[in-house]
Amino acid sequence: MDSNLKASLQNLHAQLEAGGPVDEELQGLLKQLDGDIKKLLEPEPRAHDDEGSSTYGLAERTQEISAKFAVQHPQLEPALRELGNILSSMGI
Repeated sequence: MDSNLKASLQNLHAQLEAGGPVDEELQGLLKQLDGDIKKLLEPEPRAHDDEGSSTYGLAERTQEISAKFAVQHPQLEPALRELGNILSSMGI
């Protein structure tokens, strides 16, 4: 399942690079989500880091970000939805 998650995350990054500017709020949300997913993919995932972010509820947070992107960046919404579905199927 890690390979699907990694591929989906790479797809999202590629679409972000091609998609044009993203406002600061969404950039912050995506950076936090990206960091939390990378922690999840570490050999020994941690529940919390020094800043208090968590891998708990990643699927729900991904879906929330996807909803925001659907309005401002509709071309990115499918990649976020796919990422959320993968996380949800992993029980995260």
